[in-house]
Amino acid sequence: MDKLKKVLSGQDTEDRSGLSEVVEASSLSWGTRIKGFIACFAIGILCSLLGTLLLWVPKKGISLFAVFYTLGNIASIGSTIFLMGPVKQLKRMCEPTRLIATSLVLLCFTLTLCSAFWWHNKGLALIFCILQSLALTWYSLSFIPFARDAVKKCFAVCLA
Repeated sequence: MDKLKKVLSGQDTEDRSGLSEVVEASSLSWGTRIKGFIACFAIGILCSLLGTLLLWVPKKGISLFAVFYTLGNIASIGSTIFLMGPVKQLKRMCEPTRLIATSLVLLCFTLTLCSAFWWHNKGLALIFCILQSLALTWYSLSFIPFARDAVKKCFAVCLA
């Protein structure tokens, strides 16, 4: 657990920027923040799974799926606030390397909910849920060094 704490907080390297500043500035203990992260992430997964189960409900299934799936993804992304803090999370989401990915994720969240509540278009809601998954994957890859480049090269090789 100590090794995980050192790696995630940035104390394992000489560079003191990043998560180490947040660790030192946070009023929550490390254990409390890990518990909050796990709880929020688990709630996100449960909402997404519940949405998948509700997909089979007659008439309102797609709308319920879209809502719960979106809420689950929002909770999963929100869980990292426990690790970094809200200000640091927003700053990292708006960094130039992931600004487009963040915008796409938020746009997909919005369009999924709009298609479920205002437009009442089940097919569109399902398409936006799929796009939401792809956008979240691309957003998540932005936190792994060189992951996006590897995915691009893999697709280039597969399509060539």
